[in-house]
Amino acid sequence: MKYLSTLIVTLLFFTQASLAQNLSQKIENAFEAFEQDPNMKYGIASITVLNANTGETVYAKNEGTGLATASTMKAITTATAYSVMGGNYKYETSLRYSGQIDGDGVLNGDVIIQGTGDPSLGSENFEETKPENILAQWVSAIKRAGIKKINGSIIGDDILFNGQMAPSGWTWVDMGQYYGSSVSSLNWRENKFKIILSGKGKVGGPASLLRTSPNKPYLKIINEVTIGKAGTGDQVYAYSAPYSSFIVLRGTYASDLNKQIEISIPDGALDAAWSLQMALDEAGVSVAEPANTAFLMKSDGEGIPLETTLLDRYFSPTISQICYWFMKRSINLYGEALLKTAALQEGSDPETGEAVDWEREYWSEKIGEDEGALKIKDGSGLSPESRVTTMAMAKILLYAKKQNWFGSYYENMPTYNNMKMKSGTIGGVLGYTGYHTAPDGTPLVFSFLINNHMGRSQPMRLKMFKMLDALK
Repeated sequence: MKYLSTLIVTLLFFTQASLAQNLSQKIENAFEAFEQDPNMKYGIASITVLNANTGETVYAKNEGTGLATASTMKAITTATAYSVMGGNYKYETSLRYSGQIDGDGVLNGDVIIQGTGDPSLGSENFEETKPENILAQWVSAIKRAGIKKINGSIIGDDILFNGQMAPSGWTWVDMGQYYGSSVSSLNWRENKFKIILSGKGKVGGPASLLRTSPNKPYLKIINEVTIGKAGTGDQVYAYSAPYSSFIVLRGTYASDLNKQIEISIPDGALDAAWSLQMALDEAGVSVAEPANTAFLMKSDGEGIPLETTLLDRYFSPTISQICYWFMKRSINLYGEALLKTAALQEGSDPETGEAVDWEREYWSEKIGEDEGALKIKDGSGLSPESRVTTMAMAKILLYAKKQNWFGSYYENMPTYNNMKMKSGTIGGVLGYTGYHTAPDGTPLVFSFLINNHMGRSQPMRLKMFKMLDALK
């Protein structure tokens, strides 16, 4: 009987070892075939597959080479947010006023929107965050205080992150587009808005700018867009930078196109202040001075009032809810806000350069990888200067799997190719990182990056899916 039990245990051991070896060989064969693809002739691919139970390497190749991550960086940033703040953390945005309200309801002071970094404020993703609902809440709070007129201005307090900034390495062509919106401690409507163009007229002639949505009376928009041939689609690019007072539109808009185009706003905090001022005007509450921000006032040698009275407190959705949209829709702004918030919570400077230095050290200590394996430049992966190894990324996902917040983290990860994984796409860069269970029941963590591939992205994605099928 003892001999039979020993035999069964031995057979199980060798069966499991054989299955593991077969899986490793299967992945190796698939990866080597992928590397031989003609579109990888001048590129490089890296993969790391770990056993999520033991942490052992199932298969790895070029795992120590730092590569551009694209949006797979968001898997790291999300893990950072959960690890530092927890899934139930909420941002608070407070509405305050300075000065005194006289007997006629005149506020001799300013109304201040004090931000703490909430990237979802004014977003359309949640009912409670929609701009019309938040503005109605703020207008109601101002009226309840008995304020009928403001002999001052609406100030957006964006000073906590030291103003509106784009991370190091973000390109000029990206910053003007909706996905390149820079971040501050007071963001509004994801720091973007819509432009509506008309393609009616002669091809090559000017495409008319009909309106913006919502209205932006304080911005000057220089429209140099021309009408493109039918079928050429949206080739419109917006050019602006943080604190620009004007935006330049260039490119072509197809004659048969009927599309609203989203572009970034140069200053989300100023836009929030202007939006509240316009809402107050519609409600019959006049504001004497133009909208302003704490950062702009600081640059002019002024400061916002220190003694204020609370009017309203607004709380964001939870980190878990915010990260759902961050991962699913890959909203870059959310990543930058989450990174800065986490750094601030840990006592670091929220300036992007300091925040990424803190994050690099944070994960280096937790996963036992050198900081050189985590040359992070931003929280979203939009910076082409970021370089992370697939081994470091896989180890961060492995760490996440062992935490009590993993269930929420896992659920927020998108599904592609019937696998739970975060994707990443930027010029010449594609990546997938996530989790899967092998046929023998072994839970796997993986990271797969390619840089400098040739050809279009979609065919390469399908080839990556085929390679990742080896995990199934």
